[in-house]
Amino acid sequence: MKVILLKDVKSVGKKDQILEVADGYARNFLFPNKLAVMMTDRSKEIMDYHKQEAEEAFKKVQGEAQVVADRLKDIVLEFTAAFSADGRMYGTISTKQIVEELKSKHDIVVDKRKLVDRTLVNAAGFTRLRIELAKGVIGTITVKVTEKQ
Repeated sequence: MKVILLKDVKSVGKKDQILEVADGYARNFLFPNKLAVMMTDRSKEIMDYHKQEAEEAFKKVQGEAQVVADRLKDIVLEFTAAFSADGRMYGTISTKQIVEELKSKHDIVVDKRKLVDRTLVNAAGFTRLRIELAKGVIGTITVKVTEKQ
């Protein structure tokens, strides 16, 4: 029996995949657990429609993320920190601080886990960090650290 998977099924296939499975497996496991539907012309049409909708939504999200990435290019976040006598910074500027500064000063909301570079901001001067705003869209932000007077 040909079925269209509605969800990923371990050792069977991925979502939206069309498979040939045993009749009993489909009737007794896949259909009752809502993991698959029978392959018909109508179900194929619906699957194609949902794929197209998802693709359009993805393109919209990418477009919005690109606008934010263009805004991030011009932003320089400034932080002050205490330094020791030999010029080393006490502590680091955390991703949480960077995200909070972006939100409070520039109204840009970014998840702190989306920072691509795991480099520490623990030195005076400029540091460039990359942020993945959406799949395939990466923005760059500049962080400036100066010595506290």
